Amino acid sequence: MVLQTETLDTGLYRTNAENGVTILSESMAAVRSVAIGIWVRTASAHEERAKMGVSHLLEHMVFKGTERRSARDIALELEVRGGSLDAFTSRDHTSYQARVLDEHLPQALDVLTDLVRNPALREHDLDLERRVILEEISTVEDTPDDLVFDLHAATLWPDHPYGFSILGTRDTVGELATSDLRALHARAYHPRHVVIAAAGNLDHEVLLKLLARCGWFTYQPGPDPLRVPPVPAAQRVSRHVARDTAQSHIVIGTDTFPYRDRRRYALVLLNTVLGAGMSSRLFQTVREELGLAYAVFSFQSFYGHCGTTGVYVGTNVRTAAQAVEAINREMGRLAAEGLDGKGLDEVKQQVKGQITLTLESPASRMHRLAGFPLNEEPFRTIDQTLREIDAVSADEVAAVAAEFLAPERQTTVWLGPN
Repeated sequence: MVLQTETLDTGLYRTNAENGVTILSESMAAVRSVAIGIWVRTASAHEERAKMGVSHLLEHMVFKGTERRSARDIALELEVRGGSLDAFTSRDHTSYQARVLDEHLPQALDVLTDLVRNPALREHDLDLERRVILEEISTVEDTPDDLVFDLHAATLWPDHPYGFSILGTRDTVGELATSDLRALHARAYHPRHVVIAAAGNLDHEVLLKLLARCGWFTYQPGPDPLRVPPVPAAQRVSRHVARDTAQSHIVIGTDTFPYRDRRRYALVLLNTVLGAGMSSRLFQTVREELGLAYAVFSFQSFYGHCGTTGVYVGTNVRTAAQAVEAINREMGRLAAEGLDGKGLDEVKQQVKGQITLTLESPASRMHRLAGFPLNEEPFRTIDQTLREIDAVSADEVAAVAAEFLAPERQTTVWLGPN
């Protein structure tokens, strides 16, 4: 098997194997741990409506046992060594991750590989895990400040997988069979669809030897990756979903652009000013000055083929309209004025500081490394990223603000009493 390794930066390496798997690592000699993850390029964005939730269900089912390990073996093997094992399904990817002491990296890789490549996917396990997923769906339904985000995505894209629930629905999860799980696993869990990233106290050549021992470089490439259907224009509506809750939970937001779009830095700067933290405009206005909410914040999410940005607020039913008015006023002000001068310089410093502090941990470094191939972007050092943020101009910020923060562009979803 041919392996092509390139040095990305001091202690950072990327290897592309002939069968398509991509491996990245970053050495952090000052720590005693390693974070290691396997990402599969399939998730809810690749699902048909009738199979909604199948990616998430498969993510759960791999933990029920493999050809060599029981569910209990999987749970104990890293935890008894002080490590941890986790997984998540997003819109675009499914990820399986471990964090262990550096000396236990071989065991972590063996467990992760076994989960990803050799799940048993037994019928009686599915019957049990289906109940767990249905309980998870119930938990979201009982958590209105989570549910409102699912409702907002479904309102933006009612007929596209980006608007589907990652968990699926009671009906779709109830109909999924082991044959659906096996079909997805056979179709998507192949080296061509896989990115492996690690960060911590490790050596890249040792990592490659461990992966070879796990069989990653003799594993067949597999079929072409699954494709996401074209994303239609988002709906521009206001929607109320009746629910007997103590508050009105409201998301005001719109669709934006994919992760690869260079305008994302301008949007991150705008969102930081608008609603990220205690110093943000929304916190100071909606909470501190008007006393209309305990929780109010802005957000942005970037996917492979689109993105979203917006504001969440949880407020008393009697003051909900006033809160929405205040939020729209602040968004409209940013849309009209943008940012420049001292305000722009200060938020750049804030975002750069947040990025730098986040990357103190091996897990954060691991996620950052995986993001480059997953988002089909060239590698950039942290310093290059910080320079790109510094280079964002007031004109760029103003253009993004005018397009995506204008109140008339927003889709608003209200969850709560009439």
